[in-house]
Amino acid sequence: MKSITIQGAKRESVGKKSTKALRDAELVPCVVYGGKEALSFSTEEKSFKNLVYTPEAHTVELVIDGETIPAVLQDIQFHPITDRILHADFYQLSEDKPVIMDVPVRLTGRAKGVVAGGALRQSFRKLRLKALPANLPDEIVVDVTPLRIGNKLYIGDIKNENYTFMHPDNAVVVAVKMSRNAMKNAQAGGMDDEDDE
Repeated sequence: MKSITIQGAKRESVGKKSTKALRDAELVPCVVYGGKEALSFSTEEKSFKNLVYTPEAHTVELVIDGETIPAVLQDIQFHPITDRILHADFYQLSEDKPVIMDVPVRLTGRAKGVVAGGALRQSFRKLRLKALPANLPDEIVVDVTPLRIGNKLYIGDIKNENYTFMHPDNAVVVAVKMSRNAMKNAQAGGMDDEDDE
């Protein structure tokens, strides 16, 4: 999995006044959990650009006062009006501790049902999974080629021994539905109008 480096500085005081001063200076108060003790630090808001505003999943190398901590972003809070980042929580990675993360889903192939006039419906853009850091995938690749109209692909169909999905096995990842045009064609007696969706 790709990694992004975020530079930070330890925070000595963590009260409301110091937090407000940080935000006024366009710095984001952050905490990293999972080590011996929680570590409070601050970083520039712009350092989140490639981590938050992307469809990709990343691990993070936190460089805090010269010390490097491998981590993942666990939670982030935005201002309800300005959408500025108010706070971020990270979780320290350790080789033997599984971590939970949202990973993007990428569909490949052209479903047989779409070729026949159906419509592809993707239920999940990202899937939440649990894995050891070394087993975290960049993305979940799903081949939709065999799906016909009315077929669904479930979480249980894409299970993998390297990670565990945090969704039920019967959750639908992608489905091919009958499209309106295909229905009209069927009702009109199955005329050979080709429907490119």
